[in-house]
Amino acid sequence: MKILHITPHLGGGIGKAHLAIAGALPKGVEQTVLLLEQPRDPRFPNAIAAAGVRVVTAQGLDDVAGLADAADIVQFEFWNHPRMYECLGRAAFPAMRSVFWSHISGLTRPIIPQALMEEAGRFVFTTEASRSIPSIARLSAGSQRKLAVINSGFGFADAPPRETSRGGTPAIAYLGTVDFVKMHPGFFEAIDRLDSRDIRVLIWGAVDPSGAVVDRASAMRHPERIRFCGHTPEPAAALSGAEIFFYPLQPDHYGTGENALIEAMSLGLVPLVLRNSAEMTIVSHGVTGFVARSIDECVALLQMLLCSPDVRERISRNARTAVAETRTPARSARQFMELWRRLLDEPKRFPDFRRAVGAGPADWYLATQCLPGQAWEPRRQSAPEPLSKGGLRHFENAFPGDESLARLRFCGEARPG
Repeated sequence: MKILHITPHLGGGIGKAHLAIAGALPKGVEQTVLLLEQPRDPRFPNAIAAAGVRVVTAQGLDDVAGLADAADIVQFEFWNHPRMYECLGRAAFPAMRSVFWSHISGLTRPIIPQALMEEAGRFVFTTEASRSIPSIARLSAGSQRKLAVINSGFGFADAPPRETSRGGTPAIAYLGTVDFVKMHPGFFEAIDRLDSRDIRVLIWGAVDPSGAVVDRASAMRHPERIRFCGHTPEPAAALSGAEIFFYPLQPDHYGTGENALIEAMSLGLVPLVLRNSAEMTIVSHGVTGFVARSIDECVALLQMLLCSPDVRERISRNARTAVAETRTPARSARQFMELWRRLLDEPKRFPDFRRAVGAGPADWYLATQCLPGQAWEPRRQSAPEPLSKGGLRHFENAFPGDESLARLRFCGEARPG
């Protein structure tokens, strides 16, 4: 069985997932990963290649079409990256069997185009939360049968049991995107309002020293409670010094698999999250962690956890067990094998992805932002727009000088097709 994976790159989330799954697939699966741009961080491409997977970088869209023609199944590692949309909109694909593994939820922007779910041979989400996307109800019965969910976030296997501290104040940890594009700004308010002594909060992840997160932490009444630890290539070691994983995210965040949350739970940290769809598919309130409805409730739950070693011990044990039983590479590899084998029974066909995403850069960007028939309204910003994943600046950088994007930004003339 020859599987071609097409992805913009192999960064932390997608790279980590594929490295784990590669080791769990049977030897009869021949995998090729085709990168649509030069990797900025060679760590995961090199590790995946060392695991026996062929990793190549496309020199153009002809490479994409040629490798797709030689594959039994073509799997798109899908998210709202400009190069992914360019590939879908411009590559001259041959007849093929296609799978989309979506690394965005589609619950908020970026939107998953309904026509793309219809055109795909199979469309696979990384979170059960995505099944509540409104457009799914508008799919035909046949298209709905092509939908599946396969997890992309995995814990650390064989993590030793964690000992619960009985004296002193346990440390609190956060690991992930240290930016208010994902991290909830109420994080620091909650920590500031705790009345326990000796509060220690370890924040792991790259942070802008002159950005809004550091400014907010500096403005706390108790800034000494916060320690910015920077990026870590070893999350297990980083989290070993804490017992509580405080992970409040923005309600419209883009995450799905939430590797950091699952890894923390596999190590026995007690998770506390906000009531967002993706996190609620991972954390069961009062069983494997706690789900708060507000920052006020976060304060109360943190206070309780700091003072309750018996609760921490029970939840820690449950979290470790749940991840070990449900969030493993072997489980996801088995689900993909079942999906691929069923798809092999179907004939190859010519896809029309351009119908789903459009023909040019402005169409592609709008496909991530607007439902069909919805007008585009450019956002007025007093400060420069950040260079965020899949944002308008990202598309502009990928296609410099494109007139359709220029009209989109300054005139609001473009409309979704």
